[in-house]
Amino acid sequence: MHTVVKAFTFACTIALSAAAAAEPVTYDLDPDHTYPSFEADHMGGLSTWRGKFNRSSGTVVLDRAARTGSIDVTVDMKSVDFGHDEMNKHAMAADILDVERYPTAVFKGKFTEFDGDVPDKARGELTMHGVTRPITLDIDDFKCIMHPMTKREACGADVSAEFNRADYGIDFALNMGFKPEVELKIQVEGQRRQ
Repeated sequence: MHTVVKAFTFACTIALSAAAAAEPVTYDLDPDHTYPSFEADHMGGLSTWRGKFNRSSGTVVLDRAARTGSIDVTVDMKSVDFGHDEMNKHAMAADILDVERYPTAVFKGKFTEFDGDVPDKARGELTMHGVTRPITLDIDDFKCIMHPMTKREACGADVSAEFNRADYGIDFALNMGFKPEVELKIQVEGQRRQ
């Protein structure tokens, strides 16, 4: 009988460990290692303008065992940075991003596809310039490690997406032949919340 009790106790311990491993984990985005960047057309193919946003925040909740999770990210639109002061000023003006009226962009979504236990795609809604529309994020190079400096789990990825800025009411210079497509390239890192 003693052996049966031990076996049952061992089985319960394994089951509880597996259940604990399948619990969602919350990661806070690391603002020093997360940069939403973008590419946009200039003059109908004359050149490509590249910029980034220097300030963003958010959380990712991920349950790799259950293959579920969510993303909630806010980008400070006043932190737009083309590496060119005059372009930064113009981008923030009322005829482009209009950051006084729309100071943030927000993405809220869920992980929808996994490759094993690794998130591969997320779908959700991007709210920008007063407009909310669906958008899909492709997740590449996802990796988690024990961070050697913070001694906490850290996860990172490269994320990409495309959207049409005219769909968000950002129509500056489209009548002059500028293309409306914008490509997002986002480097993101998050630290496991303690």
